[in-house]
Amino acid sequence: MKLVTFNSGQVGELRDGTVVELDVPSMREYFDRGQHAEPTGAEYALDDVHLRAPIVPKKFFHTAGNFREHEEESKTVAWSHEIAPWIVFFQNVDAIVGPDEPVVYPEHLTEELDYELELAVVIRKPGKWFGPDEAADYIGGYVIFNDITARDIQRREMRSGVFSYSKAIDTFCPLGPWIVTPDEIPDPHDLKMELRVNGDIRQSSYSGNMSVTIPEIISHYSALGYSAGDVLSTGTVSGVAGFSEDAASLYLKPGDVMDAEIERIGVLRNPVVSWQEAHGEPAPARVRW
Repeated sequence: MKLVTFNSGQVGELRDGTVVELDVPSMREYFDRGQHAEPTGAEYALDDVHLRAPIVPKKFFHTAGNFREHEEESKTVAWSHEIAPWIVFFQNVDAIVGPDEPVVYPEHLTEELDYELELAVVIRKPGKWFGPDEAADYIGGYVIFNDITARDIQRREMRSGVFSYSKAIDTFCPLGPWIVTPDEIPDPHDLKMELRVNGDIRQSSYSGNMSVTIPEIISHYSALGYSAGDVLSTGTVSGVAGFSEDAASLYLKPGDVMDAEIERIGVLRNPVVSWQEAHGEPAPARVRW
């Protein structure tokens, strides 16, 4: 099953190109109700609706450093800090945007805008303190996440051993295009992952290259407590611009279009636009970190 949020916030099930509207006010409420909602009787062609981010969670658990290939590429460019496993922080849910919605380039804040393709998991029910063997019962679905990052800000943040601002700026959290339920993804560790910028492949890997499994990640974060509809990411793969030998030529710029694709889920497409295009006025004065 593919679950969508569309138009003014309606929730629906995607069936062979048709969106069947469900009688529930939000996707979080859908999971709060135990994934039970009756059709309203309204149906729409997928091409005729505007897809939104499928869910805005109460908590967004952010995993970094889970793909060791990402750590290895950081060493080739002498990245400023170690990419250690089990890095966790919370994402700013107000930064979430949906499919085809623009990522706004804040040129007054950064000159090094980067992409990070990630597989994210939606939690289907509340829970706390459980082991990996129980984790499958908490998975409500899977969704694509593009972890937009301002690398120059990130390097400065990491001097204190933490980072968050660099990934939490407005529009830096593309999520979508829909939530795919576990029955359609028998093995989430056997999915091809690819991110393209203007059609050029930048990241290409498999979800099986994670250092720890999804059940282990879900269990690990359970100490912090889950609400129905919470989301957690699982880390990015190699190929980010910031860890390449010619990073300056690969950083995102206004006019670029990103296609983040994960097998069995779909494609999350987002353009990059300038501050001027997004807001109708020049960017604020440059901020020096």
